[in-house]
Amino acid sequence: MESEDVSEAPGVQRGSFICASFNQDTTSLSVGTKTGYRLFSVTSVDKLDRIHEGVECPDVYIVERLFSSSLVVVVSLSMPRRMNVYHFKKGTEICNYSYSNNILSVKLNRQRLVVCLEESIYIHNIRDMKLLKTLLNTPVNLSGLCALSVNHGNSYLAYPGSATIGEITVYDANNLSTVTLIQAHDSPLAALAFNVSGSKLASASEKGTVIRVFSIPEGQRLFEFRRGMKRYVSISSLSFSADAQFLCASSNTETVHIFKLEQHSPGQDKESPTWSAYVGKMFTAASTYLPTHVSDMMNQDRAFATVRLNMFGLKNICALATIQKLPRLLVASSEGFLYIYNVDPQDGGECVLVQKHRLFESNEEQEEEKKGENQEDVLPQPAGQSYAATVALPSTPPSSTTLMGYSEDVGVQKGEVIPEHEFAEAPICLDDENEFPPVGNQSN
Repeated sequence: MESEDVSEAPGVQRGSFICASFNQDTTSLSVGTKTGYRLFSVTSVDKLDRIHEGVECPDVYIVERLFSSSLVVVVSLSMPRRMNVYHFKKGTEICNYSYSNNILSVKLNRQRLVVCLEESIYIHNIRDMKLLKTLLNTPVNLSGLCALSVNHGNSYLAYPGSATIGEITVYDANNLSTVTLIQAHDSPLAALAFNVSGSKLASASEKGTVIRVFSIPEGQRLFEFRRGMKRYVSISSLSFSADAQFLCASSNTETVHIFKLEQHSPGQDKESPTWSAYVGKMFTAASTYLPTHVSDMMNQDRAFATVRLNMFGLKNICALATIQKLPRLLVASSEGFLYIYNVDPQDGGECVLVQKHRLFESNEEQEEEKKGENQEDVLPQPAGQSYAATVALPSTPPSSTTLMGYSEDVGVQKGEVIPEHEFAEAPICLDDENEFPPVGNQSN
């Protein structure tokens, strides 16, 4: 989700919400705030558990968590050229990197960490944070639009191949080579998303009327969906379901669309010779004689299911997830709420709102919390302090080795915060064997 200023949103403390993102398997929601960032578990419908609240730096406009591990990447408006990588359970900083320009987005899987600037992209090995490749002079990308496959077996990276038309460059971040170029739209790109396996890529242009799905690595068009015809909109997020049977799209309008990815075989018409099937066949036959733009419109599928939000003009992100064994649509809104809807995978239609969670306390609750903190200050402090209290204390400079960049530095400088026993010889130590697969030493 792009950074946004929603300080005027009703019901939210002024300036509290800056950005939001779901992790790679949609089990966690990360929210950047004026005071830091928050991590929530989204594995239950009725309860929204706050996993962690980080206060290392204010005005967080990028926060990305690696699956359910303790690794979290944070970028602050106060230092927009520096990326900080934290082990939030230990309360320690793993490393930081500074770049030649403002960081616009960060994507990660279990193999690669990608940092996108306006005209360049940096690819790191996430095991030891070594810089592997710098893609220089990429087309101007003001929003930092890019997508990284969750599947670290291929680690496909998609980013705009042009600033004027909707061309997509698909890059293999494992083998560090270009895979294919896709002519996806006539207008510049606005949104990109891979499915879980990295075999499909969805895209939308700045017009926001048509969403297309392509096969990867071939780049062939598989599906084309029409979001609407009446107006151009700004698509803020695209997301596949885990089984890649559905694709959801949210925008700055009040409607979230869910599309079903199903191929219509010729046998389906024979099995159900209905009037609608007959008309459909007539349209298909007629489309071969019509201009291309008209026939394309006739062959586009409409939304399988929709959600009507009670807001308009506010950015949001959406995701499809299976929670408590049922398909759900999650919508995190810049007004400071997480909405959870039931999705009917058979009949679609209007989705039903089942829960609404507040991401921030109301002003009254925050005042009560502050009063409680003031009262606690009078009491003797226990020996073991909380993480928030620990990071608030003055810290001594970490014992570290200074590394002044790599041979491919090109504007990137390595921070002086990696302990000697953690860099080069071994992968990042998360101590989360159940959350992050143990990986032995690797040579690149």
